[in-house]
Amino acid sequence: MDKNSHFTPEYFNDLVLEHHVPLRAFIRTLGVEQAWVDDLAQESFLVAYRELNSFNQELDFGKWLRGIARNLVRNELRKNARRKRLLHEGLAELLQQQAEDEPNLLELCRMSALRDCVEQLPGKSRELVAGRYRDGWESGDLAEQVGMSAEAVRQALVRIRRQLKQCIEYRVAEAGS
Repeated sequence: MDKNSHFTPEYFNDLVLEHHVPLRAFIRTLGVEQAWVDDLAQESFLVAYRELNSFNQELDFGKWLRGIARNLVRNELRKNARRKRLLHEGLAELLQQQAEDEPNLLELCRMSALRDCVEQLPGKSRELVAGRYRDGWESGDLAEQVGMSAEAVRQALVRIRRQLKQCIEYRVAEAGS
C-alpha cells in the first residue's frame, strides 16, 4: 500500500480547510503584500497536491505546506531582485508616465530628490518607509515586523516624513540655484 494512499481528493479538501487560515497568516508574516497572500496560498496548495507522492504522512502536513510557501516567496524575492535594476517600481512607473505626459520639471526634480532623500535615511527609517509606502502595511502590522509598538511606528513615520520634506525642499532649492 502506498504511503499516501489516504490522500483522496476529499481528504486533501479537508487539509485545505484545516490549513488555509494559518497558511495565509504565515505567508503574510513573510512580508507578502495582502493582495498577493491568497494567490501564494493557492499556489502552495497546488504544489502540495502535485507533490503529495513526496510527502511522508508521518510528518506534519502544515509544516511541509509552510515550507512550500516559504520557497514560493523566496522565488518571488529572486524574481523581484532581478527587477530591482529600477530603484523603485512605482517610482519608475510614475517617472515614465510623467515623461510621456509633458514632464513637469519641478515634479521630476522633487521625485528625484525624494529618491535621494529616502536612500540617505538610516536603515530602520528606510525599512519603515518601505513597509508603509511601498508594501502598504498598516502601522500595527509594520510594528510587529520591526519590533516596535504601533504608536512608535506612527510617531517615527511622522518624524521621517518631516525629515524627508525638509530634505526634498533643500534639494529642490539647491537644484534651482
